[in-house]
Amino acid sequence: MLQPLTEMRIDKFLKVSRILKRRATACDAANNGRIKVNGLIAKPSKKIKVKDIVEIGFNSETVRFEILALKETVKKEEADSLYRILED
Repeated sequence: MLQPLTEMRIDKFLKVSRILKRRATACDAANNGRIKVNGLIAKPSKKIKVKDIVEIGFNSETVRFEILALKETVKKEEADSLYRILED
């Protein structure tokens, strides 16, 4: 039986959760300082875990969400079960 994931790279999570379409896009965003994990700027290799708070800057808008689950792959319909959008 597979062990549940306890951590995952932020760039991979953003792709698996379909918040960003490609892992390369997630890497670019992180390398440009547009991704924060728990308030700190994150590199693409930053390990995240359940309950971490992630912020991504998109042009003039920022999206904040809490990580609810980590999975290697999910179906498109289930992707939004991995996170919860936080309202300011």
